[in-house]
Parts: sequence; structure tokens; C-alpha cells
Amino acid sequence: MRSPLLWAAAAFAAHEVAAHATFQDLWVNGAICVRLPPSNSPVTDVTSTDIRCNVGGTSGISGKCAVAAGQIVTVEMHQQPGDRSCANEAIGGDHYGPVQVYLTKVADASTADGSTSWFKIFEDTCSGDDDNWGTKDLNTCCGRMNVLIPKDIAPGDYLLRAEVIALHVASSTGGAQFYMSCYQLTISGSGTATPSGVSLPGAYSASDPGILINIHTTMSTYIVPGPTVYSSGTTKSAGAPCSGIETGTTTGPPYTPTGGSSPTSGGSSPTTSTPAIPTSSSGPTSGCSVTKYGQCGGSGYSGCATCQSGTTCSAVSPPYYSQCL
Repeated sequence: MRSPLLWAAAAFAAHEVAAHATFQDLWVNGAICVRLPPSNSPVTDVTSTDIRCNVGGTSGISGKCAVAAGQIVTVEMHQQPGDRSCANEAIGGDHYGPVQVYLTKVADASTADGSTSWFKIFEDTCSGDDDNWGTKDLNTCCGRMNVLIPKDIAPGDYLLRAEVIALHVASSTGGAQFYMSCYQLTISGSGTATPSGVSLPGAYSASDPGILINIHTTMSTYIVPGPTVYSSGTTKSAGAPCSGIETGTTTGPPYTPTGGSSPTSGGSSPTTSTPAIPTSSSGPTSGCSVTKYGQCGGSGYSGCATCQSGTTCSAVSPPYYSQCL
């Protein structure tokens, strides 16, 4: 494993802030269904309810993404909201660690607080050599990670939770950094499985060997935090090549500007086509309205810039991201 660099204190602090990141997109049929965190800072307290869906993530937006069981969705992470360039690292600063994805079945994905039981459907952890971690795969694959929705799970509303655990300073208690976002899904299919799961908080302890760890020393194994992957879930071997959408070369229809609306004409599943990355801002779209907490502006944003009544388009991370608040 790589030895830590020796930086001046001021430079280190600046680098740490720049290296933070957010799961902000889900590539599936053009709909917007992410509960976007208020900042790109990590959660470090595993006993906090923020460990579920990040700070302020106990309530959702109106939009849900329609997904079929057995379909592949693609989560996407970047350091700054609105920056979706494949040329920039998804999470920088040698923030090595695993990528994990969970599901929890809920009555209504737009109002669920994440207090229900979570089961793990995906993980990309560590190969134990050449700093190959799930986060390195995110950086290599344009910030994107393909995740299969298990084909046997029962239909209904779910929250999908994508998580990175950055372990670069995890050798002391509380040093591990958790980056997560929750996505609101309505999953269709004929499955009947209702997998047992774990509680969040509760699944992680600050002293777990995969959380309290010095990754800058030689490691023979890495013990992944949380439960094992559900039997119909999938894993990726760290260092495996990017595929499909992960290569950043596919194109497709733009994002629909408001949560919960149907995908634009010509949309298809993320195995073949994806929302195009906006390249310029075109200003407000006539007749549109962005729901509360939805994106309304920022560098490269080309969607709707008109907020629903009672909210205002506010710069959250200028000039990269503005949302209706």
C-alpha cells in the first residue's frame, strides 16, 4: 500500500476540502430521484442517523426512478455538484476505500426516512495490491459504478443507498469518512424475495476492522464493513475494467428537469443509453418548475431554472450547483 505524503498543514487542509465528493446522479431512464446532500462533506459518526442518507436525508423529493428488477442502474459520484467531467477524479486526495450499495423496501420512497431494514446488493472493495480500491474504480470509470438490481426482489418502493467509505485517515477512531446519497426507486417485477437486512445506524461500529484501519501498511486482507452481499447481488473486483456507461462514451436524452416526470422521448435503460452531460446553461425552460431541493442552476447545467412556488434558486456550491430552497 502507498505511504502517506507529507504535506504542509495549510496545503493538507485545502486538499482535504477539494477531495470531498457527492453521489449525485443515477443513470436510469432520465428521471431525477436523488436526495442530494447539502454539501460534499463526509459523515464520520456511525451512530448518527445521518449514516442512512447523509445530512438532511431523512425526507425526499417528489421524484422516483422507475426500475425493473434485474436491470442495471449506474450511480455516479463527483467532487463538486454539477461537475460531471470524466477528466476530473470522482473522489480525489487518495481517498481510498470500498464502494457499497444497499436497498431498503419502504412504503413510499419519497417520504421514507431510512429506518427500515437495509440489505447490501453490491460491493467493490480492495484487491490488496497497487492501491486498487472501489474508489479507484470510480475515478477510472468517470465516477460511475454499474449496479444490478436483484431480479428476485419483490416489487414496490425502495431507497437505494450508494456509499463510499474513505479510509485514508482511518487509523484513528472517527477517521473514516462516509459519503453516501439515497435514491428513490419504484421497482417493478414478479419477484417475491424480501431479504433480511441491518439497521442504519447499527450496522457499523467505529471499531470495526474495516473502518478503524491503517491502509498505508501492508494488508493481507480487508474485512468489508456491514453485512455480506445479498445472494442475488453482485460484486466488482477492484481494478476490473470499466464497461458500458462507466466508460463515459455513451450518450442519450438529457435529464428531465423536474422530479417524478417521465423520461424524454427516446430514452432507454442505462445498459444502452444515458442522459447526456450538459455542456452549457440555457436558462429557464418555458413552463417548467423544479421541486424543492431540486437542481436549478450551476456550471454546465442546462435544465429548468424556475423553482416551485415558495422556494428560490439558491447557490449551494457556487459556481457549481444551485438548488431550490
